[in-house]
Amino acid sequence: METGPFKLSFAPPTFNTLQEERLHRKQRLAATFRLFAKFGYDEGVAGHVTVRDPEHTDSFWVNPFGVDFGRISVSDLIRVDHEGETVEGELPVNRAAFVIHSRVHQARPDVVAAAHAHSLHGKAFSSLNQLLSPITQDSCAFYGDHALFDDFGGVVVDIDEGQRIGKALGTKKAVILGNHGLLTVGETIDAAAWWFITMDRSCRAELLARAAGEPRLIKEDAAKQAFQITGNPLSGWFQFQPLWQRIVHEQPDLLE
Repeated sequence: METGPFKLSFAPPTFNTLQEERLHRKQRLAATFRLFAKFGYDEGVAGHVTVRDPEHTDSFWVNPFGVDFGRISVSDLIRVDHEGETVEGELPVNRAAFVIHSRVHQARPDVVAAAHAHSLHGKAFSSLNQLLSPITQDSCAFYGDHALFDDFGGVVVDIDEGQRIGKALGTKKAVILGNHGLLTVGETIDAAAWWFITMDRSCRAELLARAAGEPRLIKEDAAKQAFQITGNPLSGWFQFQPLWQRIVHEQPDLLE
């Protein structure tokens, strides 16, 4: 199905070569940074999103330290191994990006991408030290599938804390980092990015609902049904596609 210059697919693409797959992942990663800037998820030099290299799977592509999310293009991305060494690119890497993401990628071989940023509503909600409540259809995407890391120890610069975050995440697709923010993962970069976006919005919705009164919880069977439809990896991938179309149309230079 064609939608203007975009071909609409209902499943993630397959690739003939590792080079094609690498370029695809890097393009979606650059688009994620542009979208995060558009949605106000940038906070100075904080925040990082990574995607595993399809060939050198003990390394990942990430944003260079100190470069504005809204200016990142494919050619700006750097590849870092699990020892913290930059193996492709010349710009520095954020120490926290290496510490957190290397341990998450090591602990979860099923994870292709991970997203963490200091979004406003994610930060605010993380200070409540609790999980999201099933109060909207969208928040049910995380029903039983997100965790809480409630041991904030300052700026993440030690490998030990990265390991503890990875342990807290477990087999789930998201973790609320207490007094810090959100971290999401996915089998595709598209899904990891979408989970972060919709999780931050779900945090905002719950904060607003609580400010207005006492939210009514969705019943368990209905929450489980909504999770099965909206919280699966394919749904996460697919719901990112309109955002991909939008940002590439608006900012095609991100592909350079």
